[in-house]
Amino acid sequence: MLSSRFTSAILKQIGTRTVIGPATVFMERTMSSTAQSSSNSPTDYWNITPTKVNDLDGNHWKWSCFRPMDCYAADISIDMDKHHVPTSKLDKIALRTIKILRFPTDIFFQKRYGCRAMMLETVAAVPGMVAGLFLHLKSLRRFEHSGGWIKTLLEEAENERMHLMTFMEVSQPKWYERALVITVQGMFFNAYLAAYLASPKLAHRLVGYLEEEAIHSYTEFLKELDNGNIENVPAPAIAIDYWNLPADSTLRDVVVSVRADEAHHRDVNHFASDIYCRGQELKEISAPLGYH
Repeated sequence: MLSSRFTSAILKQIGTRTVIGPATVFMERTMSSTAQSSSNSPTDYWNITPTKVNDLDGNHWKWSCFRPMDCYAADISIDMDKHHVPTSKLDKIALRTIKILRFPTDIFFQKRYGCRAMMLETVAAVPGMVAGLFLHLKSLRRFEHSGGWIKTLLEEAENERMHLMTFMEVSQPKWYERALVITVQGMFFNAYLAAYLASPKLAHRLVGYLEEEAIHSYTEFLKELDNGNIENVPAPAIAIDYWNLPADSTLRDVVVSVRADEAHHRDVNHFASDIYCRGQELKEISAPLGYH
């Protein structure tokens, strides 16, 4: 299901007032005066100032990493149990690779699901960026459109990064966990880049199975919350605004929304791999823009 900001958005521009579907966002751009140009500030020199954004209530929008038009309600009705049954040798390699990678993660993090989520998101945010970059360069080389896949994959990477920003508010990583993130991210980035160059269908299948494992991890996270083994603290403010959650939402509501996002990423990447398996290019099939 496409997110509401794509299915119902009607854009209108009226002066400095931008109407975006059902939501109205007020943006003000204050240009520097000539008197300010003598300042050493880059803002004054280039005559550019940051855009000031207000929410529907006229209050200052406090987040710089996303805007009101980026917010949406997660589609939690999506089927969490879908699984791509491996049919080819490539599928089996992809599934076995992800299962092997899960083993050391289980040993290291065990039931510390907050830290586990942070590690997962630092890895899960890599494939969309790598694939988007690859398709971007390919589009430039071949003078061709991407069918919307560049935007879709970059949206996925940004969505995963927002998951990380959210869990940073819930669990602060220790120094050795930060060191582990740097190591794992560096290794995974290069390995995934090599995999994408060698076989895009393998690369997307890997991500599809990775997302299936992410769904499993978040389901276990929910069980721990429901059993009282993890405190169900109030949801971080960034999560409430990003997923349009009620003000009294809790960590459980956040995990439910994140898990739904992962299920959408699972579908998109298995779908992309299926396109390649049929001998087609991604550009031949319109991308599911906004599908997260």
